[in-house]
Amino acid sequence: MSDYDSVAEAYDLENQNSLLNAYYERPATLGLAGDVAGRRVLDAGCGAGPLFAALRERGAVVSGFDVSAGMVERARLRLGPDADLRVADLADPLPYGDAEFDDVVASLVLHYLEDWGPALGELRRVLRPGGRLIASVNHPVADYCIARLQGRRPDYFATWAEAAEWPVGDQVVKVTFWNRPLHAMTDAFTAAGFRISRISEPPPAPEARELFPDDYHLLATAPSFLFFVLEVE
Repeated sequence: MSDYDSVAEAYDLENQNSLLNAYYERPATLGLAGDVAGRRVLDAGCGAGPLFAALRERGAVVSGFDVSAGMVERARLRLGPDADLRVADLADPLPYGDAEFDDVVASLVLHYLEDWGPALGELRRVLRPGGRLIASVNHPVADYCIARLQGRRPDYFATWAEAAEWPVGDQVVKVTFWNRPLHAMTDAFTAAGFRISRISEPPPAPEARELFPDDYHLLATAPSFLFFVLEVE
């Protein structure tokens, strides 16, 4: 069972309107995706489906998967019984055919993996020639700075695990992130056969300034996430 299964409903409700997700990560990912009308898009690590829904509203033909059965069930409630949703692990072979998609979006999911090689190989496999992977991950400099503020000095150049506990509703979800330096990310992308088209450090959506006056300046002056647009060579 995924750690997210027991908190799926509470996480979904919080995620819908949170600063980090609703007014920072999702708008940035959708902006990088651009016009997706008529494109086949795979939402890798779809969670409860808010990005899936937004892509579908923009005219994309969307499929999605997540390792958490609880999250996929929440996605079905949001998206309807006919939505192409599956329970699958990004670390394993994916249940899709070769060159099946025009785009893959991997929103805040790769940093759960220690080894990116197999996952990127699978995402490369399911993309058509000229297809795109749009990925967001925890920003390596932000992770390092947080550790230093906590009195630790990790090796920036290493791939290192960071355990975290998140309060979600009246429960706590335990997660492990794998932090890695920027060059390790770009090396993994190119080794998997991707060409780096864009690296982005966007600000939060402008409306977040009034909605989150106490926290907006933190994201407006230092990034929490790093975004990539990668093309299949």
